[in-house]
Amino acid sequence: MGSVETIEPGTFTLADLDDLPDDGMRYELVDGTLLVTPAPLPIHQTAALEIGFRLRLHCPKDLKVFMAPTDFRPTTHRSLQPDVLVCRRADVGPKAIHRSLLAVEVLSPATRSKDLLFKRALYEEAGVQSYWIVDPDREELTVLELVAGRYVQRAKVRGKNAFTAELPFEVQIVPADLID
Repeated sequence: MGSVETIEPGTFTLADLDDLPDDGMRYELVDGTLLVTPAPLPIHQTAALEIGFRLRLHCPKDLKVFMAPTDFRPTTHRSLQPDVLVCRRADVGPKAIHRSLLAVEVLSPATRSKDLLFKRALYEEAGVQSYWIVDPDREELTVLELVAGRYVQRAKVRGKNAFTAELPFEVQIVPADLID
């Protein structure tokens, strides 16, 4: 690959993405456009780790929980890195995951609008069964689930209120406990 500066906007490929350095930045690819996100803040990392830990504790043997950076490639032109991802073991490839049952994004100032709008649409289009959005500043969890190919809000819980998930498996999440 030539230098990144020689790549025209909109023509970035998965091969180009694979050649990028491991420099602590998050690189995602959407239809030829490279998205770069800085390293997350401590509150973001705490919430992501806690939700990943709770999911892992209750995860059935045929499923697997991954934490970012994890390469989710739902198409040959997209590479996304959800903060937490749950998939079937059978969907784990040698370099990437191609199907996901659950994607979790933890909001931060650098990713808020991307996670609420852009990634929501991308996960919906990829057929990700459930999309959870954690807002650590508000101690809030929003749960979206696919119904007839579109996300509908199943729940929004705050603080010490608990959400009991059924998809992709049963687990209870209390937003305030994610940032403690």
